[in-house]
Amino acid sequence: MKWRDWDVNLKVRLIGEGVFNILFWMFFPFMAIYFSDHFGQEMSGYLLIFSQIIGTVIGLFGGYCADHFGRKRMMVFAAIGQTVCFAFFAWANSPWFVSPWVTFISFSLLGLFGQLYWPASSAMIADVVPEKHRAGVFAVFYTSINVTVVIGPLLGAIFFFDNRFAFLSVCTVVSAGLIWALQHWIHETVPQTVQPSNDTDSRKGWTQHLKNQLSDYRVIFTDHIFLLYILAGVLVAQTFMQLDLLIAVYTTNKVPLQSLLSFGDWKFMVSGKDLFSMMVSMNGLCVSLLTVLVTKWMTKFREGNVFMSSAFCYGIAMILMGSTLNVWLLLCGVVLFSWAELMTVGVQDSFIAKLAPENLRGQYFAAAGLRFSLGRTIAPIAIPMTVWFGYTWTFVVLGTVAFLGMIIYGLMFSIFYRRQAPVSGQTESL
Repeated sequence: MKWRDWDVNLKVRLIGEGVFNILFWMFFPFMAIYFSDHFGQEMSGYLLIFSQIIGTVIGLFGGYCADHFGRKRMMVFAAIGQTVCFAFFAWANSPWFVSPWVTFISFSLLGLFGQLYWPASSAMIADVVPEKHRAGVFAVFYTSINVTVVIGPLLGAIFFFDNRFAFLSVCTVVSAGLIWALQHWIHETVPQTVQPSNDTDSRKGWTQHLKNQLSDYRVIFTDHIFLLYILAGVLVAQTFMQLDLLIAVYTTNKVPLQSLLSFGDWKFMVSGKDLFSMMVSMNGLCVSLLTVLVTKWMTKFREGNVFMSSAFCYGIAMILMGSTLNVWLLLCGVVLFSWAELMTVGVQDSFIAKLAPENLRGQYFAAAGLRFSLGRTIAPIAIPMTVWFGYTWTFVVLGTVAFLGMIIYGLMFSIFYRRQAPVSGQTESL
């Protein structure tokens, strides 16, 4: 599908959200560092866990709001909320007023409004793009996000620590511009359906929605293979969720200023903050450039081997990064970390589709999201763990957790392949 054939909604959003995502990634990777500096590592971990729990709960309602109140309306509402949050974010880091608590509240609310925005955003793509072109358009938006992951942290290392108020003020202005663009340049795309006409029906709708969500997640407990898949996914998530948490704090606090490259008397020096920005950008660059290529390669192998190998690479990468302060070894660690991510990023959804009965496929995909929501909720505990056990042992524990996920994947796929064997045998005999 060529650019000139895109709906105006998609063109406006791709550009507007691209700029917004660059600004988002200019501060998001550094928030764990900010909270650790102001609240201490243990307290910052608890605060981030609390923020993620609230975000997970709000996420249950994001799709419902997009379907019942409209895509455009929810996107504009969320953008207004994000603009207000950015304004308070900037105010709490201004020359006249400094408040880590207001910063935390603003940061948490930004995440909540994001949970309301993105379901409507994704649904709008499905609304305006023909089915045969959806994968390509989704891929463009996915690639756009990963490009911003590369650019944002590099710029953030310059502006977030030294020019925070000016930077956050720009974020506020850009968010306000996004509101204007959404309000004036995009149109509503939600299918015309009968909506509740009074408050009583609306309350029943929210109640029914919550019941439906709980019913969707209940499928986990009726399929042992899927339960093991979720469990292994949550365990492995404790590693790849650490890029913006433990790895951020570790590289910033522990990695000393050292030479990355030298030629004669010339040296390119890198601090811990600079190294972390490079690591995040390298991860984003690998995912942006190699996802399609690696996915095509991984489809040639059995899924069990792919998932187990990915978990093993995550574990080795965590142990490697936690055992060194050398910039080159840390960069090698993040390359291995990125390779582990690339191995499964393209095959996860296809495996879920294979595992799920056709009449329950939607519920399986919804429940599969628990790997990330639960993983994201638990992951910040790694920061206070550094106070209890030290950095090295925290990385070792997380690596061991990834190995445990690998073992569970092995058990799950052994059951899965045994379940498939009788079917294959019957097919061959026919």
